[in-house]
Amino acid sequence: MEKRILGKTGMSVSVLGFGAAEIGYEGATQETVNALVHEALDQGLNAIDTAECYVTSEEMIGNSVSKRRSEYFLFTKCGHADTFYNPAWSKSEIKASVDRSLKRLKTDYVDLLQLHSCSKEILEKGEVVEALQDAQKSGKVRFIGYSGDGQDAHYAVNMGVFDTLQTSVSIFDQEAIELTLPLAIEKNMGVIAKRPIGNAVWRFPSRPDNSYVVEYWERMRALGYDFLDGSAESIGARALRFTYSVAGVHTMIVGTKVPGRWRSNATLLEKGPLSESEMSAIRDQWKQVAKSHNWVGQV
Repeated sequence: MEKRILGKTGMSVSVLGFGAAEIGYEGATQETVNALVHEALDQGLNAIDTAECYVTSEEMIGNSVSKRRSEYFLFTKCGHADTFYNPAWSKSEIKASVDRSLKRLKTDYVDLLQLHSCSKEILEKGEVVEALQDAQKSGKVRFIGYSGDGQDAHYAVNMGVFDTLQTSVSIFDQEAIELTLPLAIEKNMGVIAKRPIGNAVWRFPSRPDNSYVVEYWERMRALGYDFLDGSAESIGARALRFTYSVAGVHTMIVGTKVPGRWRSNATLLEKGPLSESEMSAIRDQWKQVAKSHNWVGQV
């Protein structure tokens, strides 16, 4: 699998990474996670991204592949205790979060610790950055990053203290392409694209009840890309190759709890980047429609 250097970190990461939110939120079994992650590592994937608040995700990853620790780069996130809706931004809370994550992941360090959707107001106080830097000095963390979107992400990138940016980039979420990615490139930050296929919302024939995906489903309907009339596989290929083609993106975090999906996603990328005309068509349609809807990056 193709690898790219993750900015100033120097880590050579696979262009496809394992996003571990789904295995937690969708209640995957340990047996399923074992099959998923081992298969992904066997096929050349070497980046795993999780977070403390992804239910049992960290624990299942630790149980599954901690014995293969030298074969992958491990990313996690902090700033929430137990659930995403329970913020925990003090230095003591972040320290405790890091220690819990290491225990669950069955490792003594993570390659990347990211602030998880931290607001500009919290960032301005400075305590969260100091907490990450303390974890780095202690050897528990190799690099520090910011995960988020919109103006909060722009402020974080502009601070110049983070090694990486994880942000939403997809055919349904393109604000970052102009707002944050150029600045991240300028600062030689590693860029991790989350939701690179926009939650594959074309799977839903009618408006989904799931609040996590409904925004992208509505955007899909409004954008009306011509290729949305194709098969699910062809749509997925166009979506994944779009994010793969965006300047500055080093790795794309794709979540699934379906064994075998990694091989199919890797196969889609074998066609290479989209052509200039294909990229322009998607970008032009986005710019025209997004402006009238005031769409911003989705946290």
